[in-house]
Amino acid sequence: MRVISGKYKGKKLFSPEENNVRPTTDRIKETLFNILFSKDVYYGKVLDLFSGSGALGIEALSRGAELVVFIDIDTRSVKLTKNNLRQVGATNFELYHNDFISAAKKLKGRKFDVIFADPPYRLRIEPKIIDSVIENDLLAENGILIIEHSIENKLQIDDERFIIDERCCGNTVLTFITYGRDNE
Repeated sequence: MRVISGKYKGKKLFSPEENNVRPTTDRIKETLFNILFSKDVYYGKVLDLFSGSGALGIEALSRGAELVVFIDIDTRSVKLTKNNLRQVGATNFELYHNDFISAAKKLKGRKFDVIFADPPYRLRIEPKIIDSVIENDLLAENGILIIEHSIENKLQIDDERFIIDERCCGNTVLTFITYGRDNE
């Protein structure tokens, strides 16, 4: 794994040694950030739920994010994220060892411009993630929530304020949920 672009471009990141973490591949990460670039996304404050290795949040830091908040429930993932942040020399971050629901409650009302959510596919908790983000008012008015999930997990939102844009990358789907902005 490596950082694709920005001030940390080319820096290698540590990969998980265990099979319990499925890091976003460089190909998917590059696709994701190319889509975000085409949407002219502002990387102000970023939330990286299920951070795993921290690769998505670190990529956002590399591309100019003001602050990234990393959340993961797994002790090994928190340690891996911390090591990767140290590896690239990042300073503008917060790192929490917590489950996403408790973390969302603690972060209630903090507005994030970008929220990454890459949960374990087998859990099928994407609707809970969306509900938690909405209930705790975490998404900035012009923000975007990106959920990486299996093609087998179909997402639906019955809230007219949100626009969904899905992009398939093999067996992985990147779902972009925007609030208060055009998707074009």
